Parts: sequence; structure tokens; C-alpha cells
Amino acid sequence: MRDFTDYERMAMLDLSDSERDLIRKRFDELASGFSALDAFDTDGVEPLVSVLDLNNVLREDAAKKFISRDELLANAPEQHDGYFQVPAAID
Repeated sequence: MRDFTDYERMAMLDLSDSERDLIRKRFDELASGFSALDAFDTDGVEPLVSVLDLNNVLREDAAKKFISRDELLANAPEQHDGYFQVPAAID
């Protein structure tokens, strides 16, 4: 039976004995499921990051100017020296 008191302390948990027993049981079930993978021979198999054969599918990171400052500030209720004017947030 595994002792989880260190994990319980690190996670700042205060578990009852029945909760501790339930966690032990579930952990042992999980560990036994993973141990079934030991039956597979994985020598020479490269690790996968993704099952899809895709490389970089992101767009080029290029700055584009979509709207001019004057067009942007045209609808501003208040502006000052080319910036939005907003009420003070703190005194």
C-alpha cells in the first residue's frame, strides 16, 4: 500500500482515512493500467509530439497597419496629443 502523506502535505490537504483509502485504490488502479504498457516493445520507436504530419501552420508574424491613428481617434469622445483621453483612475 502506498503512502501519500507527503503529497497530502504538499497539497495542503487534510484527508480522512476513508478519503486516503479511496485515493490509494484509484492510484493503484491507474498504475496497474499503465504497467500493461510495459508489454509493448518500443525499442527504436521515435517519440511522437503529434499524430498529425504538420509543421508550422502559423501565419507569418508580420506587423500590418490596418487603420491610421487619425481614423482611430476620429470616434474618440476625447483625445489629447494623439492619444485617447480618459478619466483619471486614481487620485
